[in-house]
Amino acid sequence: MADEKDVPDELTIQALGKLSEALETTERARGHLYEMHQLTGTADFQLDEAVSLFMQAGHEKIAQRIQQELIGRNVTPGHWTFQLIEEYDDGYWSEFRALEKAARDELAGGRRHLHEAGLKERRRTHGRPGHEAR
Repeated sequence: MADEKDVPDELTIQALGKLSEALETTERARGHLYEMHQLTGTADFQLDEAVSLFMQAGHEKIAQRIQQELIGRNVTPGHWTFQLIEEYDDGYWSEFRALEKAARDELAGGRRHLHEAGLKERRRTHGRPGHEAR
């Protein structure tokens, strides 16, 4: 790891910070994919109850249509939501993480959040409990 005195120049810190911010955004997107996955699965199971209720109410044609056309349906051609997550994780997200880490390793000795570390140092009250550097 690079020595503390080997801090990159401010423009490099800004670039690494923007790259990190973009990665954090993809982390949030990934979380939304998992939420979509769970909500879609929940809705699919809720359809079972709707089918049952339609059947009990004597609406067999509607119940059968839901059963045959919607329950278990792919959300995109050939894919359930878990497959979308797997493709995102194995492709875009993994590559993004690897490139962000490579940039940090090359330019900042692997250190993360250099901008925030600088903010902490400038904003903390030196010598005050709860404001320690580390």
